[in-house]
Amino acid sequence: MFCDACGAELASQQQFCSRCGKKVVGGTSLAYPRPGRVQEHIRLLGILWLAMSALNAVAGFAILLFANAILPHLGEMGGPPVPEGFLRPIVNILGIYILVKAALGFGAGWGLLQRESWARMLTLVLSFFALFHVPFGTALGIYSLWVLLPGPSEKEYDGMAKAA
Repeated sequence: MFCDACGAELASQQQFCSRCGKKVVGGTSLAYPRPGRVQEHIRLLGILWLAMSALNAVAGFAILLFANAILPHLGEMGGPPVPEGFLRPIVNILGIYILVKAALGFGAGWGLLQRESWARMLTLVLSFFALFHVPFGTALGIYSLWVLLPGPSEKEYDGMAKAA
C-alpha cells in the first residue's frame, strides 16, 4: 500500500504517512507509487540533449570546413576579395566553440540517461547558455530548467543517481 500524495509505502493499519504526514483516508489500495517529475522526464531530456548536440556538431564541422576549405579559395571562385587573415581565425574559433558546446551537450545527455550525479549540474549550466539559442535551444533550456531546477527535483535526481 502506498500514500496517494507522495507514493511512500504504508503499513496496513497506518493512520498517517511517515514521509509527508498526510492522513490516510479510507482504505489504502495496492498500487505502484507515482513517478516524480524528474523520473517522468529525464529520459526524454537526455535524448533531446543528445539530438541538440548532434545538430551542433554538424554545424561546428560545417563551419570549420567552410573556414579551412572554402574561405581560402573564395577569391578564386569569382567571389569578392576576403580579408582571409582576419576572417579565417574568427570563423575557426566560432566552429571550435560550437564543437565544444556539442561535446558538453553529449556529456550532459549521456549523463542524464545514465543517471550520473554530475549530469544535473552540467545540464543546468548548459541550459542557461541554451536559452540564447533561439528557437530550439531556448525551448530545450526552458524544459531542462523546468525539470531539473526546483529543490524537490534535486532531491529526486540525487535519489535516482544513488540508486543507479
